[in-house]
Amino acid sequence: MSLPSTDTAVTYPDGDLTSTGAVVFVQSLDDGRTAVVLDRTAFHPVDPVWPDQPADAGTITVDGRAYEVVDAVVGATDGTTLHVGDAPVRTGTEGWAFVVCHLVQDATGIEPGAAAAVSVDPARRRALSAGHTACHLASLALNDALSGLWTKEVAVDGRGRPNFDQLAITSSRILEGGSVDEYRIGKSLRKKGFAAADLPARLDEVTSAANRTLADWIASGAAISIVREDGRQGLGDRRRWHAELPDGVVEIPCGGTHLRSLTELAGADIHLDLAETEGAVVLTMRTTAHLA
Repeated sequence: MSLPSTDTAVTYPDGDLTSTGAVVFVQSLDDGRTAVVLDRTAFHPVDPVWPDQPADAGTITVDGRAYEVVDAVVGATDGTTLHVGDAPVRTGTEGWAFVVCHLVQDATGIEPGAAAAVSVDPARRRALSAGHTACHLASLALNDALSGLWTKEVAVDGRGRPNFDQLAITSSRILEGGSVDEYRIGKSLRKKGFAAADLPARLDEVTSAANRTLADWIASGAAISIVREDGRQGLGDRRRWHAELPDGVVEIPCGGTHLRSLTELAGADIHLDLAETEGAVVLTMRTTAHLA
C-alpha cells in the first residue's frame, strides 16, 4: 500500500454534503483509531496549523457498512511518512501531498481500492458555516469600527480599512452558530499607530458601530461563495471567501465552509470584552449568528 502522492480532492468548498470516492490509504494510529484517506471527499477536516473550524461529523460507507467518522484532520506526506494531524509543514507546501484523514474507531473491512460514500451531518455543517461566515463579517465590521483609532498607515483589508483583525489576531475559534476571536494589543501594535489607550472609553461605541454595520450587511442578503484558485480541487490549494457586500466585493483567504447567502441569517451580534494581561491588553470578540 503506497502513500498518497496527490492531494485529496475536496468538494466541501462547494457546499457538498455527500461524495463518492475510493479508499487510497489506511493507517492505524497509536490511540487505536484508524485514519482512512479517500481520493475525494465532502468532509471538512480541522487543520492543526490554524485550527479555527472544527471537523464535520458524519459517516463513510464501504460495502454497505457505515462507519462513524469520529474526527477528521489534515494529513500530509512527502512520500515517506503520513503525518496525521501533526504535519511539520504548512498546508500547501510544495513537494507534499495533503489529504483528509477520516478517523474511525474500527476500520475492519476498509481496504485500499474500495469504493466509499461520504455523508456529512447537515445540521452541524450549516451551524459551523453560519459561524464562519459571521466571523468573517464581524472581523470586517470590527476593522471598520476601529478605523478611527489608527494614527499611522498600515495594511488594509479588502474594504480599504486598517486591518486590525490581521495585525492583532492571536486565535480564532469557529463554533456552531458563532465564533470567538482574540486580539493582542501590545507594544508592537501601538508602535504601528493603534491608539490603544483610547479603546476602553470607546469600547461601547465601537461595539455599536460594528453591530450596525453587521446588521446592514445581513439585511442586504449578499451572496457568499468560495473561489478556488484556478479552479483547483486539492485540499492544499488556495481558496478565498467571496462576499458581494453592498459597498463592493470583499475576499478573504479561507479554507473553511460557509453559507451561500446572507439571506440564510436572521441576524448576528458582536460582543467585545477587554482584559489586561502582562504587557498587553486582550480584546475578545464573541460573535453569535442567528440562522433564518
